[in-house]
Amino acid sequence: MANISMLDLQNLRHLIGGFDTTHCKMQAYADQATDPALKKFFQQSAQSAMDSKQKLMQFLK
Repeated sequence: MANISMLDLQNLRHLIGGFDTTHCKMQAYADQATDPALKKFFQQSAQSAMDSKQKLMQFLK
């Protein structure tokens, strides 16, 4: 892991947590959706949030 400041680490933690929360919510909405287009939208949103979370996690390695 590169040397990052404590503030940067806290910001990363906050962003990662936010994307994780968004992923969980979007997945829950997708599971409850009955309209196929709406279900697809929520699934794509959930995947996008997970992708963003994983990209940010790379900074912690």
